[in-house]
Amino acid sequence: VELIESGGGLVQAGGSLRLSCTASRRTLVNAAMGWFRHLPGQERDFIAAISWGGGTTEYADSVKGRFTISRDHAKNTMSLQMNSLKPEDTAVYYCAAHRPDLNSGAVYHNTYDYGFWGQGIQVTVSS
Repeated sequence: VELIESGGGLVQAGGSLRLSCTASRRTLVNAAMGWFRHLPGQERDFIAAISWGGGTTEYADSVKGRFTISRDHAKNTMSLQMNSLKPEDTAVYYCAAHRPDLNSGAVYHNTYDYGFWGQGIQVTVSS
């Protein structure tokens, strides 16, 4: 299964970007998904997660109130709306998918919970 991110780029501080993640197959329709970000020399950090049912979302404290995660099963996509961007949001962003399971409300925060990863997309916020 391939996950493909899109929507990254360069934006000024205070601006917005919307990242999208499209799965190549519908086998992930019953999988929780998430977004992480990574800076060189650092761990890959949890940003947001959404249950496969879509009813449960969680966010890292650093993005709470600014970022919104959502998913569209009909389009087989997940999105991350990022508002009020700050220079410290600059990173490579990755979407990830857990394995399909029966728990429609579960979300996951750790990289080891996810078995499928996108290739990453750069987000740069200038001051």
